[in-house]
Amino acid sequence: MTKKPIARTPIPDVNTLPEDIRTRILTVQEKSGFIPNVFLMLAHRPEEFRAFMAYHDTLMDKSEGLTKAEREMIVVAVSALNQCQYCVVAHGAILRIRAKNALIADQVAANWRKADITDKQKAMLEFAIKVTLRANEVNEDDHKALRKSGFDDEAIWDIAAIAAFFGMSNRLANVTNLRPNDEFYGMGRG
Repeated sequence: MTKKPIARTPIPDVNTLPEDIRTRILTVQEKSGFIPNVFLMLAHRPEEFRAFMAYHDTLMDKSEGLTKAEREMIVVAVSALNQCQYCVVAHGAILRIRAKNALIADQVAANWRKADITDKQKAMLEFAIKVTLRANEVNEDDHKALRKSGFDDEAIWDIAAIAAFFGMSNRLANVTNLRPNDEFYGMGRG
């Protein structure tokens, strides 16, 4: 079987990239053992790579408010809704690792309403899905329901921002036919 290209975009040689981008990519490769295809897909446009990664890191790496596993739950639920194979597979792997649960990503991707997650997390995902599908309908009742579930205004912002950011990311991945790295499929399952 012929190996399919990782994306419809030009894939640069890592050695020709600006030093900051090359360093970031090689650091990820050293840590994980491979280069996530999204890095290579985005790297052909260095300015956009930097902006994308800066906002991604700001949303996904903070420790206050939502847990890192909850942040990944949002990504997986939104990405499943948007039929983004890359993000469901890649962030599903990260979710399994961060939640220390081999089943959670598949449950959230298939039907988060039936997943073995807390009622608070289901409220979070309900809001993220509403932001994804009908942000124009979000109102004060949605905020009140989330506050009642235990989220403060900063966490509500994060839920919305993660859903919105990955809505954009899902669209880029789908348009470019970005393929998940094979390595993601087995991560966090053993």
